[in-house]
This record gives sequence, structure tokens and C-alpha cells, in this order.
Amino acid sequence: MSQKIAVITGASSGFGLLTAVELARNGFKVIATMRDVSRRANLDQAASAASLSDKLDVRRLDITETASIPVTVESIRHDYGRLDVLVNNAGFAVAGFVEDLTLDEIRLQFETNFFGTVALTKAVLPIMRGQRSGHILMLSSVGGLHGSPVISSYSASKHALEGWSESLRLEVRTLGIRVVLIEPGAYATDIWTRNAHLGVGVADTLSPNFERGRRMQEHVGKMPKRDPLEVARLIARVAQDPNPRLRYLIGPDARIQMWLKRALPWKWHEKIVARAVKLD
Repeated sequence: MSQKIAVITGASSGFGLLTAVELARNGFKVIATMRDVSRRANLDQAASAASLSDKLDVRRLDITETASIPVTVESIRHDYGRLDVLVNNAGFAVAGFVEDLTLDEIRLQFETNFFGTVALTKAVLPIMRGQRSGHILMLSSVGGLHGSPVISSYSASKHALEGWSESLRLEVRTLGIRVVLIEPGAYATDIWTRNAHLGVGVADTLSPNFERGRRMQEHVGKMPKRDPLEVARLIARVAQDPNPRLRYLIGPDARIQMWLKRALPWKWHEKIVARAVKLD
């Protein structure tokens, strides 16, 4: 069989960068896409350090520019003849209390985290259908299963991705295509720093949530965050599993959150959350 081809979005940093390197390390030819190719330096450096530069093909792709997606996918099909793994990683988080977010901010969250992912997935499905094989891995989050304060839009976009992916998996399973949800807890990636977007109303001192927001930011900054390489290695393993599960929850904090949600009456659960994140 010819070398397997993997496409990953958001490969300039975080999970995307690490996953691109891990997939290359496991023998894949990786088309590492990113919105701004001028930010490829960290990926190039990591690949070079691992002697994997020849395994990477870096291309520009902004998944919110949906008209350009079929063109990019067709160029990959033309150049490589197949597409074995798609890792839908690109995304970001808008932070802020619901009262302080604008509808435009919420729509932008969905355009990237949900609609962009849907558009790219739809573009690769005909290739995988023709092959009668393929893995589509969705970088979701424990936030797609468990709502959290101050990231309502992010959580909503991931809940949407979860439901859509469940349905898609049922539709394409008999075609040899495997759809998988990866659901990390808190890991040390740019989603907490450079890729964190605060709603325009968050810094408004007249907001009724200003002080609560300040306390919440302090809490988030102190939260322990695990090595994101754990997630990249999980993705590489799942990409090579001929019969993967639907869901892979990863990180002790993610597992604890889900255990609490399932085990406790909701009225107890919400009190624990409010105290833990300093909302009371």
C-alpha cells in the first residue's frame, strides 16, 4: 500500500503542530495546513529537530473561507491521489459571560469551530467514499459534553460538533469511514494565551460581571494544564486504529468533570462548579 496521507488544520501551534509531527513520526505524509503560513516556523523547527521535514507539506487553509476549501482539497487529491486521515483541529475559544458577548462574536465562534469543520469534512468525504476507507478525527473538548461558565459559545460550538459527528459516524460507517471525537480537558496550548479571545464587553468596568470575570480569569490562569503531547500521541494512535471508538475523553480533569456531572444531582453539581471557579 502507498504511504498514508493525513491532513490537519491549525498546524501552526498547539495540538495541531504536535499532531503533525507525531503523524509524520508514525509514517504519514502530513499536509499541515494553517491560516497564516508565515507562522510555520515553530512547526518547521520541530520537524527539523525530529528529522521529519520531508514528511510535511505545509499549505495555507483558512476554514472560514469556505469557498476555497474544495480547491485546496482537490489540489491534495491531485498531488497525492488519496486522503487517509483528516484531523479537524483548527479552532479557538471566545471567553466572556453571556451578557457581555455580542451575536457577532458568537457567530464567529461557530464559523470556525463548527461550520468550517463541516465544510472541510464534506469536501473530503467523496475521496474517502471512493477509497472505501478513511479516518475523520474531530478535536472536540470536554466542553462539548459539559457546559462551563464564561465559555458558553465555545461549549455550544463543541456540543454542536459532538451531535453532528455522532450523526455523521452513523451515516458513513458502512462506507469504511471512521468518525472519532477527541475530548481533551485542560492542556497547555495557545487556546489559553494567544488564541484566547475575550468578548468586547469583558473589559467594560460597567459590566455587571466585571468583578466576577476578573476572579474567573485569575482562576483559569492558576488551573493546572497538562502536556499537550499526550493528546497528539493519542490522535496518532487513533489514526492507525482500524476500528476506533466514537469518543476518547483524555485528561484527569475531563474525567472528573464528567463523573461529577453523571454522579451528582444537578443542584449539587452547579454549587460545586460555582465555588470552584469563584462565581459565588
